Amino acid sequence: MSVNAATVTRARTGGPREDGPKILEHVLGWTLVVVLAMLVTQLGLL
Repeated sequence: MSVNAATVTRARTGGPREDGPKILEHVLGWTLVVVLAMLVTQLGLL
């Protein structure tokens, strides 16, 4: 069995995908950071 055939037949283990929508993850992550900062500021915790 060649190396190429071994990689094709290897089963996925449910890990993160390599070709995901990275820009969406960044936008949602920064939105969460901004919302948390606004909440902390409004509650007077900082």
